[in-house]
Amino acid sequence: MATLAEARASEIACGLAALGDDIAHVELRPVETGLVMLQGRIGGDGAPFNLGEATVTRATVRLPSGEVGFSYVLGRDRDKARLAALCDALWQNESTREPLERHVLAPIKARQEHERAEQRARTAATRVDFFTLVRGED
Repeated sequence: MATLAEARASEIACGLAALGDDIAHVELRPVETGLVMLQGRIGGDGAPFNLGEATVTRATVRLPSGEVGFSYVLGRDRDKARLAALCDALWQNESTREPLERHVLAPIKARQEHERAEQRARTAATRVDFFTLVRGED
């Protein structure tokens, strides 16, 4: 689900298209957008406080074989939430897990790792190593 959370809706849709044109599923609950309260902690582990709200879209789908998929995504992308829930349900089915991994998740993971490697390289290019010379006592 972490991979899908960082994926683009178009990537998920392209990968699912490789599995079949129309994967039969039923929306158990219509895709809906709402707010969740974000909490922080003073000093990281102190008293909790309300930091603010974030927009979240959720979806729930069921496959004809009975698997139920859920997703919660930040933002208002209804298609991404529905597609991520569909991927969750497909992953639970032994017969569709491997094709889902190969056609949907593997390309997304590869792109994400490539972007992370590029970011690490750009960050490393600006790295400065500091050192201190120690004077001996006279």
